[in-house]
Amino acid sequence: MLYAIISQDRDGSLADRLKARPDHLQRLQALQEDGRLVLAGPHPAIDSNDPGDAGFTGSLVVAGFDSLQQARDWADSDPYVAAGVYASVTVKPFKKVLP
Repeated sequence: MLYAIISQDRDGSLADRLKARPDHLQRLQALQEDGRLVLAGPHPAIDSNDPGDAGFTGSLVVAGFDSLQQARDWADSDPYVAAGVYASVTVKPFKKVLP
């Protein structure tokens, strides 16, 4: 089943986000190689693909897992969590309708 992992950054987390980004991307790449990643990306803090110093307000990952608990466990072990980037993370089932 698909699950949406919706993360909210803490204020002032840009430096920590950038430092942890390579490890974060490596985990997403592994999901993609397994054919389980539907989409992933950050939410820019301003209306721009490159928000610069404004940074990001959070992230969205939609991926396939065997259970809600497995998706939560994967989200809990994210390098951004370990680095204190996220203030909160919500994991919930997702039903893809389109495209």
